[in-house]
Amino acid sequence: MNKEEILELEMKGSFDFFWKEANTDENSPGYGLVRDGNGEKDEHRASIASVGFGLSAIVVGVDKGWITKDEGHKRALGTLKTFWHNAEHLNGFYYHFLNLETAEKFEAFYDCASIIDTALLVNGAITVAEYFGGEVYEYMDKIYHRIDWTKYYDEERNLYYMGYTEEKGGFGQWDMYAEQLMQYILGVASPTHAVPAKIYKGFDRELRTYKDFEFYATRHNPLFVHQYSHAWYDFENVVDEDGINWFDNSVSASRAQKQYAIDHQDNYPSYGENTWGFTACDGPNGYHAHGAPAYDIDNKPLKNDYGTIAPTAALGSIVFTPDDSLNVLENFYNNIPELWSEYGFLDSFNAEDNDLWVAKRVIGIDKGATLLMAANYQSGLIWKLYMQNKYVKNATEKLNWVKTSK
Repeated sequence: MNKEEILELEMKGSFDFFWKEANTDENSPGYGLVRDGNGEKDEHRASIASVGFGLSAIVVGVDKGWITKDEGHKRALGTLKTFWHNAEHLNGFYYHFLNLETAEKFEAFYDCASIIDTALLVNGAITVAEYFGGEVYEYMDKIYHRIDWTKYYDEERNLYYMGYTEEKGGFGQWDMYAEQLMQYILGVASPTHAVPAKIYKGFDRELRTYKDFEFYATRHNPLFVHQYSHAWYDFENVVDEDGINWFDNSVSASRAQKQYAIDHQDNYPSYGENTWGFTACDGPNGYHAHGAPAYDIDNKPLKNDYGTIAPTAALGSIVFTPDDSLNVLENFYNNIPELWSEYGFLDSFNAEDNDLWVAKRVIGIDKGATLLMAANYQSGLIWKLYMQNKYVKNATEKLNWVKTSK
């Protein structure tokens, strides 16, 4: 089986997660919600980020012929109706985790609505709205209009808050480059509660260096921060006012992770030229935002990798490092059979001390990053739909992002 055929298997498995792990009871208040993962603790816990990726996955499924357009339309419309009518929210922002059956916030985890997870949800809503149009578009529009982005805007610091409650107000800040570029796109383009375009200038751009690679990143540097916004917005030929191309930045960050794995393979048998990818995932000691190369507050090397590799890290970078990512795909499929499941690759593995540990589940956001990036690698499917949206076009203009040709 060649690499492209293996990729197709992984994409189908990823799609199946979103299709099969959703609430399919049309009479349930939580119809269309998608589990955070397929582990025991995920039975009643839905993730709105999973739903965002899952909505876009519907488009991939129809495009591939895995489901009919009528089936996709029904699931997409029903899901958006759930969020408009039933899902618990605060100022239009939804809670990271919801009860799969009731669509109420999952009290065990979060007491504040999530700006980043709401943004992921809206990205998925925009994708299906552009694909199906009609009533699906109308519900996306109503959901987007209701979100009050100003509630998450710290005007004094010119930053987004990370959390908000009616009792506390805003707290925490998105103060460095991470996965939040989508928040600037959606926030400045809001037709009802827009934040000023200058917010994009508010976060720190901390330049990291590893060997020959330079890139902006968070200190702990899990690879997902370089991928999530890119799953929808096509940054490849776009530069901002400072000349930054975020696509090129993700290329450098991805290549740096591969080089880091090569450089440290004597310490961890998991690592190597075709075995790399550090990101937030399950590990032997629980869930952790693994990242490499990582840095402390003084921009000096910091250890944040412990032998755990997640397939979604390299596969989520397939648009940035296609050959390298496909080599990882082939290696994992052919040489680690324990990593394969009904939904494609399991979340992660660790071979420290030559004792193979493999995650027991898949996680929605990880399957989503893999699926959407693979679809963009193959045809630009999700990029084309998202970039044609009028709000996204408006945001590009307001942020003074300029399209270039390479």
